Amino acid sequence: MRADGRFTSSRSPQWYNNPAMTSAQEILFGHDSTPGIVAVEIIGSGARLYRRVDGALTTEEYEFKPWILTTQKLDLPEATWTELTGDDYAYLAEFPTRKAYEDARFVVRDSHAAHISPASLVRQYLTISGQTLFKDMAFEDVVRLQLDIETSSLRPDHPDASVMMVALSDNTGFEAIIDGDEREILRKLVTVIRERDPDVIEGHNIHDFDMHYLGTRAKALETKPAFGRDGSEMTFAPRQNCAIGYYSRPFTPACIHGRHVIDTLLAVQRFDVAKASLSSYSLKAVARAFGFAEAERDIIPHDQIANVWKTDPERVKNYALQDVRETRKLAELVCPPEFYLTQMLPDTYGHAATSGTGEKINSIFVRHYLHKGHAIPEPKPPAPLPGGYTEVRTTGVIQRIVKCDVESLYPSIMLGEKIKPESDTLGAFPPALEELTGRRFEAKRLARETQASERDYWDGMQNAFKIVINSFYGYLAGPFNFNDYQAAARVTTTGQALVKKIVEELERTGSRVVEIDTDGVYFQPPDFVRDESREIEYIEKIGSVLPEGIKLAHDGRFKAMISLKMKNYVLAGYDGRMVFKGSSLRSRADEPFGIEFISKAADLLVSGRGNEVRALYDETAGRINSGQMGVQEFARRERITEKTFTSASRKRLAQAAKDARVGDYVQVYQRADGSMGLAADYQNDEDREYLLDKLHKFAGRLSEAFADDFDAMFPRPSSSRRNEAAGQRTLGLFD
Repeated sequence: MRADGRFTSSRSPQWYNNPAMTSAQEILFGHDSTPGIVAVEIIGSGARLYRRVDGALTTEEYEFKPWILTTQKLDLPEATWTELTGDDYAYLAEFPTRKAYEDARFVVRDSHAAHISPASLVRQYLTISGQTLFKDMAFEDVVRLQLDIETSSLRPDHPDASVMMVALSDNTGFEAIIDGDEREILRKLVTVIRERDPDVIEGHNIHDFDMHYLGTRAKALETKPAFGRDGSEMTFAPRQNCAIGYYSRPFTPACIHGRHVIDTLLAVQRFDVAKASLSSYSLKAVARAFGFAEAERDIIPHDQIANVWKTDPERVKNYALQDVRETRKLAELVCPPEFYLTQMLPDTYGHAATSGTGEKINSIFVRHYLHKGHAIPEPKPPAPLPGGYTEVRTTGVIQRIVKCDVESLYPSIMLGEKIKPESDTLGAFPPALEELTGRRFEAKRLARETQASERDYWDGMQNAFKIVINSFYGYLAGPFNFNDYQAAARVTTTGQALVKKIVEELERTGSRVVEIDTDGVYFQPPDFVRDESREIEYIEKIGSVLPEGIKLAHDGRFKAMISLKMKNYVLAGYDGRMVFKGSSLRSRADEPFGIEFISKAADLLVSGRGNEVRALYDETAGRINSGQMGVQEFARRERITEKTFTSASRKRLAQAAKDARVGDYVQVYQRADGSMGLAADYQNDEDREYLLDKLHKFAGRLSEAFADDFDAMFPRPSSSRRNEAAGQRTLGLFD
């Protein structure tokens, strides 16, 4: 049904009756090529599509029947059953109304019957229809609005809580500040959002702070956060987890009809998971790290914003506008891969930006198999797997480091060896992987050859393809419908053999191998390889011994490397930039003085001045002993979670942060009596013995760089010496 109330040609109930094998493009991007869909919402018994056609927003509506896929026919009222070809999930039940579908879900759950049915009806519609969002659109083609609020309290339920102002911007150049009476602020915000009509609303920690705060304050003031395209109010989904590498972060999604809410705090963590180059994910820190912070960037601590607002509101307004500008620039950097992935997936942008890659691949194959009228296999039970080849051959400080790696090692093996899941009877796996690989190489080429927005488009595309390509192996070894642990084992054992061959050839030709990690090798090249062009030529010769289709590439060159233990090292670039890798080397929970000590020590080591690290150690210890270290140097940042107040191991933190709420961040330190205190309440009562011990542990993280000299250079501090005279800051402090 279009905006004029008439139905378009409805989806045929026989959508799956197409036995002919289709192209890899159809597998990856769906069998419906409708362009410009920016959102899908389920209304009544239909699906409403919001589309941008030549820049203008239009709406279309289609009939839609919710569905459940089961392994056997069940007694489900009002269900229309279709038996699919194949075994396992071979029975498709479709329902005429949402109520009939929801009633059936209760029956299925109560009977503990195995079933497949995406919880989101929008994902169900996209799976059945073969449509995807954003087809034929570039990232800059969608209207993206950035939002930041400034409040009188971090807690919206605090007696003095209020929204003092809202800063807005969008990717068309629009900027605005909304201030005044709080109830009027909320009403004006609704008006501006409806007028600007964004497809996407972005913010840094927007789910768990900005939207939660706005929703809570709107309820308290009996006004409606009617941000939806249909005039509906913002709602909140149940708490979910955002997949970030091998761990996840909980958040409560804000839901707005016809719009996507994207949290750049979550997005930058996903973006950084492979690089691990950021020490903080705060907006200001990220803007500085990526180089787009404004030269005159104003900084106002959160606990001072309300006071500054009273005396200098223009300063706060400028501060908030800088926030939304940085949010826009951050989104332009970290969000395109997820945006372009959404063009492939039967999913919303918001969910694609937080779900795992295995889930994404699974949804693509489920869509294709259903389109072909074929049953979905049940996942195979877990089985042990050999891992990748990892080894540290050399520790210490090594000069002139080069890294080579096999481009897409596991996907290349899967293509070269024609490895696919046994249950992929339609043979969709290999052509999809091959198509993705070819498209990525082409997108990389176009990113190199084009300029400005076109370059950004192709770079976003190649990163999106890379994410999916590199997840095909993990999919084989995961809890997904088309998994295959035996096939995954073939991939890893083949990969081990190839990397060992690379290492053997490097050592045969005079290189000193430092670390091997699955698909990459850090090494010191022979003396005759002294510049980048010769390094590239040398790696090409090493790679010539590999099978066809396996490409060894130059992946970086460094002035020096501090090799410590597996996946824990420091790289010093020729440009002076230092890269710290490994959680045992640096953690976001570390005290700032320890991070600074390790950074300075690493700089001395790679500069050939390792003998000066002892003086740095003694100087730092002297500052601790004499009380010259400020609380901001030894207080650490802690996030308050539900476990803070329930776990026995976190009693001290719970006591110190008793007035904080779940989701808040606090700065805490250890007092001399062993308790924890807030940095804001510091009274020159830090536990100096604890800090001296922490300093020794920080030095210990670099112990491999000093070999057998570590214990002599960095004696463990003893409690009997902690009261030695302040000012002993050089050699002999602990002798």
